Order: sequence, then C-alpha cells, then structure tokens
Amino acid sequence: MTEDITAKSPSSDIFSAGDGYLGDPAVRAEWDNRYADRGQLWSGQPNGALVAEVAGLTPGRVLDVGCGEGADAVWLARGGWDVTALEVSGVALERATGHARDADVDVRWVHAALTEAGLAPASFDLVSAQYPALLRTPEAAAERALLAAVAPGGVLLLVHHAGMEARDADESGFDPADYVWPSMVTAQLTDDWVVEVDEQRPRVAPDGGAGAHHTDDVVLRARRLR
Repeated sequence: MTEDITAKSPSSDIFSAGDGYLGDPAVRAEWDNRYADRGQLWSGQPNGALVAEVAGLTPGRVLDVGCGEGADAVWLARGGWDVTALEVSGVALERATGHARDADVDVRWVHAALTEAGLAPASFDLVSAQYPALLRTPEAAAERALLAAVAPGGVLLLVHHAGMEARDADESGFDPADYVWPSMVTAQLTDDWVVEVDEQRPRVAPDGGAGAHHTDDVVLRARRLR
C-alpha cells in the first residue's frame, strides 16, 4: 500500500525520524551520518537557480525533492506554494521541521526515497530537484518518477552541478556513474513535454554551506503539455 502524502503532518508538529521511512535503510543511514557530522550542512538560504526560475510561476502545489534542511521548502511556502518536501535523512527533516515552525509556514514532510514515496501521479504544478542525489537504475526509475509527478501544464525544474557527470570515481567512494544527471532526464522526455531551459550558467550560490565551491550549474526546466 502506498502512503497518502496529504496525510503528512504540517510543520507545526514534531517530526519523528523513525516513523514510516520508505526506502533503502543504508541510504538513509549514509545521509543521516552526513548531516549528523555538522550542526548545519547547508547555507540555510534558498538555491539561486530555484529563486530565478520560479519568479514567473503562479504558486500551486510543489514537490521539493531532496529538501535537506528545508531552506527551499520554507522559501516556497512563504511565497504561497503548497509544499510537499521529500527527504531520505531523518536528521535533515528534524532540522527542516524546526525551520518551518520558526518561519510559521506549513509543509508536508515525506520521509522517503523518491522512487518509494508512493506519490500520486501528475499531482504537482512544480517539481523542484536542486542538486539531488538520485541513484541510477537500469529502468531509469528516478527519472521516470520525477516526470510522473508533474501535472499537465506543470514544470519540472532540475538543477545540478556542471561537470559532475563526466568526473571519474574518487577515493571517497563517489562515482558519478551511480547517479542521475540532467541529461538522463532529458533523454526520457516525450512529445508531451517542451524544454524551456536547458543550459549551463554561473551558479548563484548562497554564502556558506557544503557545495559552495561549485561555480556553474546545469539548469533544466521542462513543461508538461498533457
């Protein structure tokens, strides 16, 4: 049975990291450990490409994929969006819930991997995935899940660090071949989609936080026609 995302608690409730996680426990543990190593991993500010690309959109239902500590979700909620935020790390979600509560905004929190979340198809006016760590599979499960979540007339906004796809595996264990990159999502687009933006541009990076050393973004914005 899939879960009903509309039944998730609003941000005024305390998030429990042990409740109802849907996904690979090893992935959850990896990201919990990464967040637990620092009191704050990211800058606490919304991602620059998100701010730029959402400026002309009418607020509606949005899915924030890999919401981290909640900066994008809070910013979107403040802008009038009905926000559902998805994250594998319970440590990150606890922080995100606190930030949303401090900002007095409501967000639906989903503790799950994208491919395991049981999201209602075609239900979001905007699907935002900012630098997501989506695992690659032979059946392109993550790519298909991103596209499936977008409602007709809605937008997929996928932003990633430029050049990552072409890097070699390193001694830390990071291998780009394990992950989904924007070109892989573009390859899944059908005639039901129109690409509005597909470009590399200088990154508008918030001050501080992990990843601040990356200088360029790949930005993909595609609209679902039907």
